[in-house]
Amino acid sequence: MRSLSPCFAAALALAAPLALATPSLLLARPMTPDDVARLEQVGQIAVSPDGARVAFTTTRLPDVTRGEKNAPSRQQLQMAWGPEQTRDYLPADMDVSAMRFSPDGRLITFIWAAKDDKDSVWAIPVDGGGHHKLATIEDGHVLDYAWAPGGGTLYLLAGPAADKRRDSEVKAGFNAEVYEEEWRTNRLFAAAIGKQVDKKPREIALSGHVTRLQVAADGRTAILTSAPTPSVDDSYTRQQIAVFDLSTGKVLRTIATPGKIADPELSPDGRKVALLAAVDEHDPSPTTLYLADLASGALRPLNAGAAEAAMDSEWLPDGGLAAVIHRGTQSVLRIYDASGAVRNEPNPGELILNRVAAAGKTIAVSADSPGHPPELFVLQDGRFVRWTRHNPWLSGIDLGKQSTITFSARDGQAIEGVLIEPVGGVPRGGAPTIFDVHGGPEAHESNGWVTNYGGPGQVAAGKGYAVFLPNYRGSTAYGTAFSKQHQNDYAGKEFDDLVDAKKDLVTRGIADPRRVGMTGGSYGGFATAWASTALSSEFAAGVMFVGISDLISKFGTTDIPTEMRLVHELKYPWEEWQHLLERSPIYHVDKATTPLLILHGAADPRVSPTQSMELYRNIKVRKPTTPVRLVLYPGEGHGNRRASARYDYNLRMMEWFDTYLKTANRTAPLPAPRPRLPDDALGK
Repeated sequence: MRSLSPCFAAALALAAPLALATPSLLLARPMTPDDVARLEQVGQIAVSPDGARVAFTTTRLPDVTRGEKNAPSRQQLQMAWGPEQTRDYLPADMDVSAMRFSPDGRLITFIWAAKDDKDSVWAIPVDGGGHHKLATIEDGHVLDYAWAPGGGTLYLLAGPAADKRRDSEVKAGFNAEVYEEEWRTNRLFAAAIGKQVDKKPREIALSGHVTRLQVAADGRTAILTSAPTPSVDDSYTRQQIAVFDLSTGKVLRTIATPGKIADPELSPDGRKVALLAAVDEHDPSPTTLYLADLASGALRPLNAGAAEAAMDSEWLPDGGLAAVIHRGTQSVLRIYDASGAVRNEPNPGELILNRVAAAGKTIAVSADSPGHPPELFVLQDGRFVRWTRHNPWLSGIDLGKQSTITFSARDGQAIEGVLIEPVGGVPRGGAPTIFDVHGGPEAHESNGWVTNYGGPGQVAAGKGYAVFLPNYRGSTAYGTAFSKQHQNDYAGKEFDDLVDAKKDLVTRGIADPRRVGMTGGSYGGFATAWASTALSSEFAAGVMFVGISDLISKFGTTDIPTEMRLVHELKYPWEEWQHLLERSPIYHVDKATTPLLILHGAADPRVSPTQSMELYRNIKVRKPTTPVRLVLYPGEGHGNRRASARYDYNLRMMEWFDTYLKTANRTAPLPAPRPRLPDDALGK
């Protein structure tokens, strides 16, 4: 059981007579799917120019368990000026994005769509007053924006203009779609900021598909992040940074990067860009921090070759740079000086840092831990001081012990992972254990908050399960060499690591060898499919989400074929048909005795739902006694966005493991087709 905070303990002492009369009030309870449905966390953060305030958004899903209307997550704008000194700045029903301060710090600006209106830029005064529309595009939605230094101009990145003729064709029934040929690129406008909304902002011609812009200190140039087309594949493999003349619309220089890029940040003097980038086109993830000189285009890596991953960066007023660095399952905040040398690394303790923002003398971060989702922290005198406190009810939840463990794979490679023990400890003989395998595989698990709609985490721990989140080879945060170890070896050493992890947990007395199951999404879904077919003798139950079952048909139905070749297999399918077939779970269905729940978004463009259909049909026909179920979520893509679909997923996952994993009964009858929902969720 978690220790009580001093404030909570004092409150209990004052209420002693009531507590003695009802001792159950003193007892913590396990976490449930209903709790996951109402979690709140800090989303975006921005520091005011003088460093006196931090604006942030609180992100939450509608609580469908209590009758709130089903929708994706929404962000509410709030302001903080000290520890637990916060206030709402807008009505709770306003879902905002792209939250920033104006150059003079007098306004907080954001993108929002009023009822029956388009996404536009709005503002609210910091010192009080109502929100008002600042800039808009009459024939499209604003996607992003950037202030000119003086505050007199707002540059608006907007989606394509409405196609009235096409709308008429669709209305008349001519709704055929030409696959990958009717893409239209984003547009750029300059809007004058004054007492009236500029109804005819000046359009600036663009080349390619621009997704982000930042204006330089001189107000004449900007840096644009662009790709040749709007395709996801191009956004992964062909994005570049361009120096752009805002008056002429000409590209002055392109920063040549060899592979994936992320998080470009323009320096305060407009002379450099800090960005995360790959070391080459085969690097699975942009985790090396670079400085790019805009005059010459030269790139200078700051952490090349290190066994770590740069996750976010922010320029400091003195020309230094603050960077969030993940090392394995932990994190640090690294401060570079203006020359690019490391100045210091404040120790965040158990915190996992996610984002950083800075202005004035203030450095703010969003960070989570094993005990809470992301919150706002500010660096003060070398310590990270917590400024927000969402989900106070978590103090009444009994959480399982969480830690990092390391084991040796069969070839001697050291592999890390995050272990959550059952609430109350591991029983003699080991606990039923769920492997929660991350996707990518160019991602990694940190020893922070890991419980979510698809991650069993503390919900499973409260039901007596151990949960293990492995950073198998191919994961980031261990350096590029480690993340490349999975390449040209689908389902090879990377998934052997999972079997070796199971053996290690059994040796430690954590896992009951008869009751080890697996879940995961995307590449984690591929791992689950492999564990439920080729490795069926090792794993007793599986819950597969948006996963891969047929590597040959996957190539022809995904929107990232180039990325698959460059950073995963290094070959095209026609160069190795038989090899890909043998590394596909459908090839091994003859071994499948593992009860498998398959879940998939019906509109998934990344991993087609036909991947799940193929595996379901092969198991259903070839192994008719093996329990298998396929659940499709209409309107959902590569991951569930809406609250009801997420809640349904969590209920089904835990019910499946309770039926087949906890009991070690591979032939138990299927659970009912639909989980039991609270009456409030049905409006009763």
